[in-house]
Amino acid sequence: MCLAAASAVSGGELNLEFRARAGDRELAVGDSWDGGENGELSLSRLDFLLSGLALQRDDGTWVEAAADWAEFVGIGKDRRNVRCDGVAAGIYQRVRFRIGLDPRTDLLDPATFAPGHPLHPDVNGLHWSWQGGFIYMALEGRTSRPVKGGDGFSFHLARAGNAPTVELPVSFRGDAPATLRIDIDVPTLLRDIDFARDGNSTHSRDGDPIPRRMARNLTCALCVASVASGPLVTLSEVFPEPAAIPPGTRPFDLRLPRRFPAVGLPADNPLTVEGVELGRRLFHETRISVNDSVSCATCHQQETGFADVRRFSIGAEGHAGRRRSMPLANLAWQKDFFWDGRAASLREQVLMPIADPHEMNETPGNVAAKLGGDPVYQKAFTRAFGSPGVTVERLSLALEQFLLTKVSHQARFDLALEGAAELTETEKRGLQLFVTEHAPERGLRGADCFHCHGGMLFTDNRFHDNGLALDPADPGRMEVTGDEADRGKFKTPSLRNVALRPPFMHDGRFATLEEVVEHYNSGVLRRPNLDPNLAKHPAGGLGLSDLEKKELVAFLRTLTDESFTSSQPDSPQP
Repeated sequence: MCLAAASAVSGGELNLEFRARAGDRELAVGDSWDGGENGELSLSRLDFLLSGLALQRDDGTWVEAAADWAEFVGIGKDRRNVRCDGVAAGIYQRVRFRIGLDPRTDLLDPATFAPGHPLHPDVNGLHWSWQGGFIYMALEGRTSRPVKGGDGFSFHLARAGNAPTVELPVSFRGDAPATLRIDIDVPTLLRDIDFARDGNSTHSRDGDPIPRRMARNLTCALCVASVASGPLVTLSEVFPEPAAIPPGTRPFDLRLPRRFPAVGLPADNPLTVEGVELGRRLFHETRISVNDSVSCATCHQQETGFADVRRFSIGAEGHAGRRRSMPLANLAWQKDFFWDGRAASLREQVLMPIADPHEMNETPGNVAAKLGGDPVYQKAFTRAFGSPGVTVERLSLALEQFLLTKVSHQARFDLALEGAAELTETEKRGLQLFVTEHAPERGLRGADCFHCHGGMLFTDNRFHDNGLALDPADPGRMEVTGDEADRGKFKTPSLRNVALRPPFMHDGRFATLEEVVEHYNSGVLRRPNLDPNLAKHPAGGLGLSDLEKKELVAFLRTLTDESFTSSQPDSPQP
């Protein structure tokens, strides 16, 4: 029950539906509007957190939600609706909520929230990672009038004192389902903010005037556009009880790092000792290729973080791939796979290289038939699944189990967080550059890496155009979605173990980390799909000094996890 008064009969259903608008026109991600002195503006992101929900009765009393009530709204992310059950009967005349979080909740460890919770980092992408605290609202986009050469804007409202409470008049009955459609006028959010004068970004640091203006603007940017009654159809995440493990198998004791966000493992494929061992054997099995010449491990080597040091991997019949092999680590926290996200699950992903003519050039059915004729594999599949049978589905489930156990979390950076190691002064300065935005107009000098590579996973697991010169034959994410807005976007790889796996980028164009840093420092190309957090930088680049670039690379090298890449060699057991 979300809302209820102690003396009232409860059971009504309330839905808050948020829409972005520019005047009388609804805005979707990618739409533009006239930003006055800031030029024509287009919307790339509008995400925010809600807390402190309360409703006022017609007698003036307030009915409040539980103290821990919080929700995430993402315009354009199918997260525009907030549902509350158990609304007490009666007539309500006002609704109240906070944009942001109360100070206590703001300081909670994000790793304590269960998968699917609105405050889980993978759900909202609004946590400051090592700096602590949440982003209350993220407003990002592009402008037709570049500021110091940068044509992106990125305003992140956060920190104590910047979480305004919004109170809106409304009229509805609590004894029937109701939907309040709440409009957010985006131009109002930017009122009195001049990009040329104030800058085109904020991360709500002390002394920055923009957060106060945004918080003030929020109180008058929202209004209840309509009230509707009737049953609602909403989406919710369901986490069923884990399925029973197959007869004769033993649960696999997967140990997950406390600092990482909570993760939901597949309920229909519970990890077992026997299943993981079968997956390990299959990972190193060359018979999954058409001529029995290569295995998964051929292109995903443990000593390089389960990646390939070649620019393009060579398949069973000598063909080169068109993209680099992605590293296989911390896959349990990913929801889509490959550089373009074409696989929606890990069990789907593992079968695709088998059928790819540039990789294994085999069919999963043939692989199952080959292995099914081997008495050793017959026994291994029976042990793993509790009954005889070598099938394509079991092949994919075993590989999924094995890959889910590949968790990298003991780099020197992690040890330093635990007090078991010490970063050098150079590495510490590199870390500071990594987590600091680039906003010279406010005296901030940073590399702005954390937007896409923040958090303990060092990836946001999203798709971005990072300003590389594009190959016309490879449109990136657009190849999957067909959406021109996804042209040039590729998935953000984790930076864990990054120093072990040159060359870099989806096509391996950069041979060294120094080249990667220089790209973001001075080589980002401007185009419509460029990520706003890069587009907001000056056209001339970040202007990092040679020393600062060396410091940044030094920090990236602290993300190497030797226990993941060198100890307990990953080979099949006899």
